[in-house]
Amino acid sequence: MAQKGIHLDEESFSCSICLDLLKDPVTIPCGHSYCMNCIKTHWDEEEEKKLHSCPQCRQTFTPRPVLLKNTMLADLVEQLKKTGLQAAAADHCYAGPEDVSCDVCTGRKLKAFKSCLVCLVSYCENHLQPHYESPAFEKHKLVDPSNKLQENICSRHDEVMKMFCRTDQQCICYLCLMDEHKGHDTVSAAAERTERQRELEVSRLNIQKRIQDREKDVKLLQQEVENINLSADKAVEDNEKIFIELIHLMEERSSDVKQQVRSQQRTEVSRVKELQEKLEQEITELKRNDTELKKISHTEDHNQFLHNYPSLSPLSESTDSSSIRIRPLSYFEDVTEAVSEVRDKLQDVLRDKWTNVSLMVTEVDVLLSQSEPKTRAEFLKYSREITLDPNTVNRLLLLSDENRKVTFMKKHQSYSRHRDRFTECYQVLSRESLTGRCYWEVEWRGEGVFAAVAYKDISRKGDWDECGFGWNDKSWALRCDKNSDLFLYNKVQTLVSGPQSSRVGVYLDHSAGILSFYSVSETMSLLHRVQTTFTQPLYAGLLPFSSGTTAEFCKLK
Repeated sequence: MAQKGIHLDEESFSCSICLDLLKDPVTIPCGHSYCMNCIKTHWDEEEEKKLHSCPQCRQTFTPRPVLLKNTMLADLVEQLKKTGLQAAAADHCYAGPEDVSCDVCTGRKLKAFKSCLVCLVSYCENHLQPHYESPAFEKHKLVDPSNKLQENICSRHDEVMKMFCRTDQQCICYLCLMDEHKGHDTVSAAAERTERQRELEVSRLNIQKRIQDREKDVKLLQQEVENINLSADKAVEDNEKIFIELIHLMEERSSDVKQQVRSQQRTEVSRVKELQEKLEQEITELKRNDTELKKISHTEDHNQFLHNYPSLSPLSESTDSSSIRIRPLSYFEDVTEAVSEVRDKLQDVLRDKWTNVSLMVTEVDVLLSQSEPKTRAEFLKYSREITLDPNTVNRLLLLSDENRKVTFMKKHQSYSRHRDRFTECYQVLSRESLTGRCYWEVEWRGEGVFAAVAYKDISRKGDWDECGFGWNDKSWALRCDKNSDLFLYNKVQTLVSGPQSSRVGVYLDHSAGILSFYSVSETMSLLHRVQTTFTQPLYAGLLPFSSGTTAEFCKLK
């Protein structure tokens, strides 16, 4: 109750303006008390109104009251400060609901300072002193305060458990050694603690090592985030400048064409008008001469006619009408056609090269690539539907089955002319470009087939060194026949060992630069793996050996 009374007094002796204990307390005429500085400041702010009020009851005073220190109230506040501090200090030492309390204290218990593992008792600082002063307690083990001391007592024999049974992995007392744990592998709890402590320290060292490693990784990744952001910002800024330059270049070319057309327009219009004026002058002169001739022709007097006839002025030289050639077609439409041709070529370049731009963006891969799939089911997660491009197929090859199958024919097929068509090599590329992680399978029948990948800019005309799959640095190919398999790249041939199969699986991880060929039957067997750097999107290719041989991209989904 005393403590509660002090708490009430603290609230009663607080200033309602600053909410703290009164400092130099003064009592104004209405009876309320404040800190002297607080009420002075309050009344200074009201000075313009010439009215001075109480912040609590709002009673006004005129004139401004003279403030005098309330000495009795000041003494009470000082006593309250001392009493309150002592009470607060005492409260701080007492045990709360979550604290370990002293087992020796009576009445209101103080917080425990240490717990003794021998006494199985917790002590405050006062009751702990005998453990420090008396030699009888020298061997007692003091630990931080604990509420679990009773867990050290054997529930069966009510003895302190100082042994550890390794057989049953539990703490036991000495009597347990003679009872249910007789013959078990037992050691002292201290010895087991020492062993476990060593294991714990090793575990901690491993954990700390992993923490350090992970912290390094986190810092590295944070640096990568910063580098990615800086690189992306720079790329956006640089590319924006490039596109602005392209736009300006197009605007300049547009302006040049416009100026040239207008200049030529003025020149041609001037020439035409000049010729038009000459013709109009000639017409006027001819009309005048015609009038004179008509007049003379109507003269009835023969002598007068003959007299006037020599006076006729000779005709001026006529403009040659054959020199005026009007173009049968339109005038400046050829310019538009030429500009359209430039536009079409630019569109072709953008269409062909834009894939490379997109590829460069998607191939930004800071983290390590995932491991290659192991089972066919895992490969099938990356399967792609691939079709053959009719614009690339050689004329001796026939496409069928929705352009998934190719057959070597004896006669040329009727394909239209196209710049992408292979003219000499009996091969064909896919319509789809391949980036990222892809998987497809090729089924073949006949003498044999090349299963390949190639860049789009592989040559379409020329001999095998330029165009053939595997015979240049633009393509990679696995040559499969009934006797053996052979890998080719840039004229280098590598004999491949592995089970023969009429079905070949091809796995591509473009960003990781991995290209793998597998023999597919009941199981998948690796035939050959390539580790390189791909600089462009790839296209799947097929090349059947001879007449009657077929190859097709299998439907995997």
